[in-house]
Amino acid sequence: MGDPVMIRNWNIAGLPNDKVSSENGILTTKAERYALCIDPQQQANKWIKNMEKNNSLVLLKFGHPNLLREVTAAVRNGIPCLVEDVEESIDPAIDPILLKQAFKTDAGIMQIRLGDNMVDYDENFKFFMTTKLPNPHYIPEICIKVTLINFTVTFDGLE
Repeated sequence: MGDPVMIRNWNIAGLPNDKVSSENGILTTKAERYALCIDPQQQANKWIKNMEKNNSLVLLKFGHPNLLREVTAAVRNGIPCLVEDVEESIDPAIDPILLKQAFKTDAGIMQIRLGDNMVDYDENFKFFMTTKLPNPHYIPEICIKVTLINFTVTFDGLE
């Protein structure tokens, strides 16, 4: 599933050059569900920031006062969004995004319901989450909504 040129570009963007990291990169970019990266050393965070910096990446944290407004703008405009420092609970306001509950209207426009609003859904939208917690315990309701990826550094990655 991995294209060697794409993986090389990921390595240039900061992803360690080992098999586990490459597999994690493939899961992060190709999985059906959005990624929640267990990332105590911040390598996934750095890689996603470098990979998406030319696409106007939106950086957020849960608890940010304008979280839903910022995510709504990112969804509408097809801008990638990274939520950093996720704890062991996730704001239920973004459940429609995690569950990819976008649908086509009668007019053929993709939309998603966020809060009380219907928002146009751009197909270029990407959503990532990272946590610094080294061994988080997520309840099953969260695990089924995301692709949980362990980016903890391996010995090969340290080389």
